[in-house]
Amino acid sequence: MKESSILDLEGISKKYSRQASPAVNQVSVSLPQGHLLSLLGPSGCGKTTLLRLIAGFEQPFQGSIAIAGNIVANSNFHLPPEKRDVGMVFQDYALFPHLNVTKNIAFGLSQNRKKHRGQLKQQVQSAIALVGLEGLENRYPHELSGGQQQRVALARALAPRPNLVLLDEPLSNLDVQVRLRLRTELRDILKAAGIAAVFVTHDQEEALSIADSVAVMQQGRLEQHDAPETVYTFPASRFVAEFVTQGNLIPAYCTHHGWETEIGTFALSASQISEEVTGDCGELMIRQEDMTLTPDGDSDIIIRDREFLGREHRYRLQLPSGSELKVRNHQKQPLSLQTPVRVSLDEGMLQLFPTGTSEQATLGRNEPQLTPNR
Repeated sequence: MKESSILDLEGISKKYSRQASPAVNQVSVSLPQGHLLSLLGPSGCGKTTLLRLIAGFEQPFQGSIAIAGNIVANSNFHLPPEKRDVGMVFQDYALFPHLNVTKNIAFGLSQNRKKHRGQLKQQVQSAIALVGLEGLENRYPHELSGGQQQRVALARALAPRPNLVLLDEPLSNLDVQVRLRLRTELRDILKAAGIAAVFVTHDQEEALSIADSVAVMQQGRLEQHDAPETVYTFPASRFVAEFVTQGNLIPAYCTHHGWETEIGTFALSASQISEEVTGDCGELMIRQEDMTLTPDGDSDIIIRDREFLGREHRYRLQLPSGSELKVRNHQKQPLSLQTPVRVSLDEGMLQLFPTGTSEQATLGRNEPQLTPNR
């Protein structure tokens, strides 16, 4: 075990019944002190169950969990949540409606009777300043905006200075503009506190923008755990490529000229071909932003639809086979519908994965919601 790790998961597995497949299956992750880890995946992939295991709301049937170098759970031992020195931010914030901001934040601290009253007050004031709630100390939850409530919940989790903070989709209840602003604020606050955090999300952009590392999960398994840039640029599996990058996957067949597709034939290096590809067929991943479109009357590829996204357009192209290709384009002059186009792309960014179905990126099993015990 590394000394610098604040959290170590070793081969963690969890089943809810003997017949069911594991909700979490042989997951191993280490989190350094002060780092932010995102658990990313579709609904039912096991990310909330894994957070519950770390928090102490569930016990693994296999593997071990260590926090700050101390074992807190394995198949034979289970330390209660309140003794793990872990802060929690729930999806609905779980604020007490009859307590003001100061008393909500102080609630967890007041359970520790060993601390002097002046010390508790100082910790509360420090937490309020950290999350930028000065001047709102006497307001009640119903008098606060959604973003302010989220900050109160975060301040309450940070006030005791825990070893680790766990956040269950902390921004999901906010509108788009507030959510975008609080992404940066959430990261800045956690970094200023110097406390490691694990947060659950199904939003790819949110995970990539906030976290120091991203753990992508599917059907209880850990598909990839890397820096955000690595996960996006070099996905370790077809599922990660499809779910995280939301790239196009088109059939490709190996010929003596290279890998042949509907939009061209490409010579791929060994590093561009997944080890899981066997035989002479696979699916070529092309990111939406890696293509440029040029009008070409001789092309069999036409623009079927166009969406204006503000800074760019997203085109849906119809290929000769009838399948679709999505392209994000920053050209100021939009292309008209039904325009035949030639597709040019950066061949160095192509990756080949085994043939699969798009359903694996959207379907998952039900998993419990992480709710506070009240």
